[in-house]
Amino acid sequence: MAKLVYVIRHCAAVGQEPEAALTPAGHEQAKQLAEHLMNLGIESVISSPFVRARQSIQPFLDRSGLTLTADERLAERVLSTTPIDDWMEKLKSSFADPDISYNGGESGREAAMRARSVIDGLPEGSCTALVTHGNLMSLLIGEYDRQFGFEQWKVLTNPDVFKISIGTKVHIQRTWLEE
Repeated sequence: MAKLVYVIRHCAAVGQEPEAALTPAGHEQAKQLAEHLMNLGIESVISSPFVRARQSIQPFLDRSGLTLTADERLAERVLSTTPIDDWMEKLKSSFADPDISYNGGESGREAAMRARSVIDGLPEGSCTALVTHGNLMSLLIGEYDRQFGFEQWKVLTNPDVFKISIGTKVHIQRTWLEE
């Protein structure tokens, strides 16, 4: 029996720090996200502990009656603990070389493996929503589809949703389409 995972990128936020909240537009997106998720058979929700991720899924939790499990493994990847002027080039390089890391940051491989460990721990036949961040989402999807990388990261939206069906084969489908 296939394991279904909906990997969700948070809605629009005011910043990148863990405490950054959703913007007013982000709160509206969260309501649209809840509508999108309502009839997908989701049985559990695991989220990054970051405020923007938890706020993004709250309207769905309110409507569905499900509870949230926060998991540090879904927190955004830290590219570097010090500011990087050419961070976009460094990020691109980190997709090309998954073992590269910068100034106290996490390599793409390390980040992908911690996120994948969440999916690996889910029971067969389950249907779970994972709420995370753009970089980690891209790295995680890249674990199942090696063609998914930097260029795909660049076109992600806030929010975004991908369905990963894991059985004898893996099937990935983007389900969120901007209106």
